[in-house]
Amino acid sequence: MNVSPLDLRQQKFRSAFRGLDPVEVSSFLTAVADDYEGALRETDRLRQEVTKLEESLRGHVEQEKNLQNTLLTAQRMADEVKTRAEEEALRIVRDAESRSVMLLEKTQARVEDLQRDIDGLKLKRREVETSLEASIQALRNTLDFVREQDGREQDARDREPKLLQHRPRAAVEPEAKAG
Repeated sequence: MNVSPLDLRQQKFRSAFRGLDPVEVSSFLTAVADDYEGALRETDRLRQEVTKLEESLRGHVEQEKNLQNTLLTAQRMADEVKTRAEEEALRIVRDAESRSVMLLEKTQARVEDLQRDIDGLKLKRREVETSLEASIQALRNTLDFVREQDGREQDARDREPKLLQHRPRAAVEPEAKAG
């Protein structure tokens, strides 16, 4: 049974012999009705406040969910960026390593080519030195031979009597004198 403050104010009791004092009962019922009305108003106010707080709580719960979703999305994105960065770093390192290997191979091949060129030049130098030494030796031998021949001729000349070679004078031709 729901009793409103108005019901309490309008409630009438039957009079009975030796009954209650009607003024006192009315005063009490009025006071109870006032308290009850105040309690109902307070209950109404509290219900409205609870409704507002529940709406606010729903908003906060929704914001919390949004924040959690945002944080999860940000974490996923950060993980993806980190993963991509690590993959890119690995790719860059692999590229650099392969380039360095390729450069080392090219450098090694160039060193080997240069070493072959140096060895070839050393061999040519030895050949030229050998050829020059052979030419010098041949020239010495020729010079020795020529000196030996000149020495023999000189000895032969020294042994031969010295003959004066006279040349007859050319006859002077008369035309040449006239001229």
